[in-house]
Amino acid sequence: MTQDMQEIRRLVARGKQWDKVFVIIGLICLMIGVLTLAVLLAGLVQDGAGRLNWDFFTSFPSRRAENAGILSAIVGSSLVMLLTAITAIPLGVAAGVYLEEYARRNWVTEIIEINVNNLAGVPSIIYGLLALGLFVYALDFGQSILSAGLTLALLILPIIIVATREAIRAIPSSIREGAYALGATRWQMVRDHIIPYSTGGILTGVIIGLARAIGETAPIITIGALTFIAFLPEAPISTQFPFVSFEWLKSPFTVMPIQMFNWMSRPQAAFQENAAAAGVILVVMTLVMNGAAIWLRLRYRKRIKW
Repeated sequence: MTQDMQEIRRLVARGKQWDKVFVIIGLICLMIGVLTLAVLLAGLVQDGAGRLNWDFFTSFPSRRAENAGILSAIVGSSLVMLLTAITAIPLGVAAGVYLEEYARRNWVTEIIEINVNNLAGVPSIIYGLLALGLFVYALDFGQSILSAGLTLALLILPIIIVATREAIRAIPSSIREGAYALGATRWQMVRDHIIPYSTGGILTGVIIGLARAIGETAPIITIGALTFIAFLPEAPISTQFPFVSFEWLKSPFTVMPIQMFNWMSRPQAAFQENAAAAGVILVVMTLVMNGAAIWLRLRYRKRIKW
């Protein structure tokens, strides 16, 4: 008995030693990744800090680097991402809820699930070619904000669907059973219990998808985004009734990644500084989106606790 106890203690001690080794290795890997990212961001800020002024935000692109700005690019990115979010989020969440809570388990559902999972890993250029044939030519939307927004919506739609399903699967079955036991219908159970409890996970997937979309270049170039544009689309909100305009959907556009690509292709050092400054702004926009997601997730969790 004593020998068995000693053997067990040796095994436990050995396991604790391996745990410490794993923690050290994991910490080293984490620090390598964080330090690499910090160095890259520091270099980006150092190169572009001199161009981060009010004129840079309020000026159109120019052939002179000192006069060039990102006004058209940042407005174009904002409008494209607005349309992408309006299109992809409701469709993706609704599709995820349907597949997880309503769809029957048969071969049709399995084929849909396999294709959704595969589409989440398809290269973005494929979506660009699909959009070029469907939105630009077949539906005659042209090289517009509408085509770009729908293209990026297709790109992130599988990501949102998969994230929604995973968030719903994490909810204990006892929640569903309790709702049914109290006489709730399936829709009442989904509306009052499933969606509120899974909102945090859904928001995480949404922000991951939007963060990927805001940095995409290949599909936007494929559908014909401009690399040089010196005007702004019409504002979505007007001063005349009905106070909402949809003309901006038909406007030509450019976005931040394409503007950066255009500047990086120039040999002059001043254009490289402009590209670095635009990169800093793009990183800040992504961080703001992620911060908004974290805030919303915490807010919904507090509501659930109450």
